[in-house]
Amino acid sequence: MATHTAGDLLRHWRTTRRLSQLELAGRADTSTRHLSFIETGRATPSRQMLLHLSDELDIPLRERNRMLLAAGYAPVYAEPELDTPAMRPVRDALRQLLTGLEPHPALAIDASWTMVDANAGIALFLDGIDPALLQPPVNAMRLTLHPDGLAGHIINLAEWRGHLFERLQRQIEVTGSPALVTLLQELRAYPGGEESPGLPEPDQAVVPLRLRLDGRELAFLSVTSVFGTPMNVTVAELAIEAFLPADGATATLLRERLAVPEH
Repeated sequence: MATHTAGDLLRHWRTTRRLSQLELAGRADTSTRHLSFIETGRATPSRQMLLHLSDELDIPLRERNRMLLAAGYAPVYAEPELDTPAMRPVRDALRQLLTGLEPHPALAIDASWTMVDANAGIALFLDGIDPALLQPPVNAMRLTLHPDGLAGHIINLAEWRGHLFERLQRQIEVTGSPALVTLLQELRAYPGGEESPGLPEPDQAVVPLRLRLDGRELAFLSVTSVFGTPMNVTVAELAIEAFLPADGATATLLRERLAVPEH
């Protein structure tokens, strides 16, 4: 989005959300004329109006700040580093969740898929990975699909690539992130094919991640968790990705590998 005015940004997000001026005006309880004047720069919106329109358009917090700055207002949503004292409760919550998920592999990621934390179970996925891919900052998407990463162990690589590409594309549509566009282009250049998950089988609930590790075939279900009431950009962009066993053989291996007793 090579734009600079608040009106340009507002129009971008309105069209991205596939709403007409009439539809957005109705949702925001304002007039189409006033909305048109804001988009064209003929009217200067108040900070409250921009935040109200941002709510109706479900604009990411980072981009709300950008729109406020473009209109001459100070950002509303802070963007603290995760390692600051104020973010300790968030770090503690992430650590508690990650530890509680063991022995199942789980990691915490930010909006660009950079790994910010992980539990002991993630080591299962890292055996044989090129050490260069583990140098910080570690990108979870790159780690998964790079030919020197986990990709060589993924049995249903084309299907899993297709699933991840669909997730990234949806994330790009929601956030408008140029960094994610660049990442998706990089990932598509890796070998491995791309197969749309398509229609599910009658007994299929989700697309599984199927791996061949330690001479055994394993299957995982991916579950994503986010903070429910984010009030700053950093928290809004955090997520936990957990991999739960999709069959008994995988559950058994996890207990054996991490020596977790069966309840």
